[in-house]
Amino acid sequence: MTDTIFARIIRREIPATIVYEDEDVLGFKDIAPQAPVHVLFIPKHDAIPTLDDVRPEQAALVGKLVLAAAEHARREGFAEDGYRVVMNCREHAGQTVFHIHLHLLAGAPLGRFGTPS
Repeated sequence: MTDTIFARIIRREIPATIVYEDEDVLGFKDIAPQAPVHVLFIPKHDAIPTLDDVRPEQAALVGKLVLAAAEHARREGFAEDGYRVVMNCREHAGQTVFHIHLHLLAGAPLGRFGTPS
């Protein structure tokens, strides 16, 4: 696994507020939230740099990120009001950590690109 900040969070070398964990996925609060709820979901074992690097045999892993986000939204009680999931791919889309991750944004009406309206 490459040594990104996310790899260091997975190894518990740096602190994070973890809100979801299973065998394959880790979910933790974003340190620079763009909405009242902003959680990142990452694969724990495959350090895939970008969405373009996902291989067909890793499709289920990407699906697990989505399912983890939906489960967290239901468990925390904001699924019925709505939420947004976003995956950025490369610099022009805003990706700053090159370990794929899914952003879950919720907790208020969301404007364009996740900013509260």
